[in-house]
Amino acid sequence: MTALEKAYELLKEWKGDDYIHGCGVLSEIGNLTAKYGKRIMLVSTKTYASLTEEAIRSIRAAGGTLVPEAIVPGARPNAPREDVYRIESYILHYRPDAVVSFGGGSTIDAVKAAIMLAVLGDTPAQNESEAYGTGAEIDGYFGTGLVSAALEKTGLKMIPHIAVETAASSGAHLTKYSNITDPVSGQKMLIVDPAIVPSAALFDYDATLSMPRSVTIDGALDGISHTLEVFWGAKPAYYEKAKEIALTALELIVGNAKKVLDDPKDRKAREALGAATDLGGYAIMVGGTSGAHLTSFSLVDVTAHGTACGIMNPYYAVFYSPAIQDQLLAMGEVLAKYGLIEEGFEALQGRARAEAVSRAMMAFAASIGAPTKLSDLPDFREEHVARILSAAKKPELKMKLQNMPVPMTAEDVDAYMAPVIRAAVGGDLSLIVTK
Repeated sequence: MTALEKAYELLKEWKGDDYIHGCGVLSEIGNLTAKYGKRIMLVSTKTYASLTEEAIRSIRAAGGTLVPEAIVPGARPNAPREDVYRIESYILHYRPDAVVSFGGGSTIDAVKAAIMLAVLGDTPAQNESEAYGTGAEIDGYFGTGLVSAALEKTGLKMIPHIAVETAASSGAHLTKYSNITDPVSGQKMLIVDPAIVPSAALFDYDATLSMPRSVTIDGALDGISHTLEVFWGAKPAYYEKAKEIALTALELIVGNAKKVLDDPKDRKAREALGAATDLGGYAIMVGGTSGAHLTSFSLVDVTAHGTACGIMNPYYAVFYSPAIQDQLLAMGEVLAKYGLIEEGFEALQGRARAEAVSRAMMAFAASIGAPTKLSDLPDFREEHVARILSAAKKPELKMKLQNMPVPMTAEDVDAYMAPVIRAAVGGDLSLIVTK
């Protein structure tokens, strides 16, 4: 079985008939939305005008109508909270039977949050003494499980959400995560809740044929980050599944990213990247991401999310080295197929093994034109170090510290995370302090 065939098998095992994916499947969106009603709201950016036209034809052919008749504008990069409120206002005004988000992770995440606010934001329970949120504001839902708690308390139900992915990247169309940014502070915050998983999803991998080079690179790094961070932190109950997902995704991405960059119209390689990043979505529903994702939330004004994670994971790998020796060995076997790992890797142990894998990850990043240290980012400044460390101490993001293979508390951040960040600024692995 090829890695691509394995990816399809894993995705079918996970999502069944609720997920349509492959090349040339966009025309099936009408039949997918028809399961949830006739009055359909379509949220998308202008970037995908030709694709949304095809989607609209399919929706109408299946008996659906658009409310409003025009497409609702999607979200800007990193899903600013203002875009969430704007989309929420459309939902409240038009009361659709279902909402279709059409785009990359930012629009999908914004629609997840907008539906949540439209359903829960101004319910009477918000004004009770045991309020679970903060009126129509989103802040009260940052964290884990707060949406489900609110739905259980009120008896309300989420509006069906059909996510149509167009970028091989975040896996947002498949997951319980919504990343929302405060543009003023430059800080990204996270909602984690099974209640916001889209009711159904579709990803036509052909949509990625026109993806810009920078987005392709960022998506590849995002897919690796999702799968590896989960694999590194996997508990015994799901270790073997996380390993299967991560190594399949790693092989697909390392084996195909350069092919896509050399020939953007390489359909088979695009399919491989799409399936691999879908496995990233599977991974983060099996387990959780950790350090690199936490750090990325404070870098939204200097680089894209996947790139931020891609920079940081080699450095966190060294910090995690006492706890992830088996994972590193398995990764090394995949990386060796593509000439990225040094000879004699199998004999290395401890920190030396981690540093070898870290160098291999950096070599892969460099081979596709991605930065390998924070100082490679033109707009990175010293203030970002303080922002990263401050954000890591926020209670709303403590799950990322706890997900680490070598867990941290807020009190550990200055002693252990700060050296990781300093190492990543200058690309010096020797600065990292292990527990």
